[in-house]
Amino acid sequence: MAQSPEQMAETMIANLPEKTGKSLEAWLKITKKCGETKHGGLVKFLKGEHGLTHGFANLIAHKTLASDAGSADSTDDLVEAQYAEPKADLRPIYDALIQGISKFGQDVEISPKKSYVSLRRAKQFGLIQPSTKTRVDVGINLKGIEPTGRLEASGSFNAMVSHRVRLSEVAHVDKELLGWLKQAYEAS
Repeated sequence: MAQSPEQMAETMIANLPEKTGKSLEAWLKITKKCGETKHGGLVKFLKGEHGLTHGFANLIAHKTLASDAGSADSTDDLVEAQYAEPKADLRPIYDALIQGISKFGQDVEISPKKSYVSLRRAKQFGLIQPSTKTRVDVGINLKGIEPTGRLEASGSFNAMVSHRVRLSEVAHVDKELLGWLKQAYEAS
């Protein structure tokens, strides 16, 4: 059975001392003193200065910045923060997406992160991100499907998905979009 992202993070944290020679607490002391305040900078610092693999560097950077779901007081708080002003008008789009996606099955996992919400089953099949004040981007994993019309190639949007659909109103959460998401869900 596949582990949840939280279970995978717990396993990595338990393995830190053996694999890197330091506990998470020790790494957090190092990162908090290094002067880096952005995720990418922390990852680069940990990989370059300390020789960590990307996976461990990414985990430690998230824990340093409390930007992962496991570090948040509540995953609801992460979603609330994403749709706070000036993006509050986008919340109905998110709610409509979650309502439609939740009907796919009881194994849908909705996992909020700091800047987006991951949609998982056995693996991530999509994500929802309020990208601008006027647009929500839906990333979808549809490997082998040609982009067409509003189903764009993800490009530089997010490397964890193959396609993107841009939404600016609730009416864009339609049968076509939910069909693509369901196709990705069933393939995951």
